[in-house]
Amino acid sequence: MKKYGLIGYPLTHSFSKKYFTEKFVKEGLDNYEYELYPLPNLSDLPELINGIPDLCGLNVTVPHKIGVMFYLDKVDPAAKEIDAVNCIKIVNRQPVEAFFSGELSSMQMSLEGYNTDAYAFEQSLKPLLKKHHHKALILGTGGASRAVAYVLKKLGISFKKVSRRATGKQLTYKKLDADILSDYTLIINTSPVGTAPHINECPEIPYEFLTSKHLLYDLVYNPVETEFLKRAKAKGAAIKNGLEMLHLQAEKSWEIWNS
Repeated sequence: MKKYGLIGYPLTHSFSKKYFTEKFVKEGLDNYEYELYPLPNLSDLPELINGIPDLCGLNVTVPHKIGVMFYLDKVDPAAKEIDAVNCIKIVNRQPVEAFFSGELSSMQMSLEGYNTDAYAFEQSLKPLLKKHHHKALILGTGGASRAVAYVLKKLGISFKKVSRRATGKQLTYKKLDADILSDYTLIINTSPVGTAPHINECPEIPYEFLTSKHLLYDLVYNPVETEFLKRAKAKGAAIKNGLEMLHLQAEKSWEIWNS
C-alpha cells in the first residue's frame, strides 16, 4: 500500500482527499490511499510519520506551510525563495522502527519540500491577464500569499500586500480607496475569508470602485462563487476562483511524488 495525505488544522473539508481518491479509482491504482491527518500541533509531525510506515507523501495546508520547513532535510529552491511548502516527498523510507529514533539527518530517509501553489497559480492566472494588469493587491499575508507574491515577481507585476495591521510596506484595508483601486486592477484574495460555511463574509475592500478593467482572483474554491467574487462580478470585473489552481497543484504534487 502507498499512502498519501494532507496535514493542517482544521481539516473540516478537503478537496484533496476527494480528488486523489477519485483519481486512484479512475486510474486503477488499488493499492493507493489518500487520507486527512488533522494536525493541531506541528510538533506531532514526526509521530505521525512514525506511525504510518506506508506514507510516501504529504500535502500541507494552513497553518503549517511555513513552520513545516523546520522538519525538512531538503527544500526546493523555489519553495525556499517563497519560504513556504505545501508538498512533502518522503524519500528512501526505512522500516518504521527506525523512524525518528535520533536525529533526522542521521537516517537514510529524508523529507523533501516543494511549493506547488506557485506553479498552479501561475498557470491558472496567465491566460486571464491583460496589459493593464500591471499592479496587484494581495489580500492576506499567510503561506499562500508568499506563493502568489513569488509568481507576480516572476511575471513582472508589482504588488502590495493588504492586511488588517499596518506593518512595513503593507497596506491596511482601511487605506484602500478609489485612487488605489484604479491603479491596482488585479486583486488576489489569499485569505480564507468567505470559505463555507461563512459564505456571506468577504474581504473588506471598497467594491464600489471596481470596474470592468479589474480582475479578481479568489484562492477560495468553496463556495464556487464567493461573496468576494459576486460583488466583483456585479461591477463588471473578471473573476476566477481557486478550483483550477487546486487541480493543477494536486497534479504537480503527484508528479513530484512519482519522480
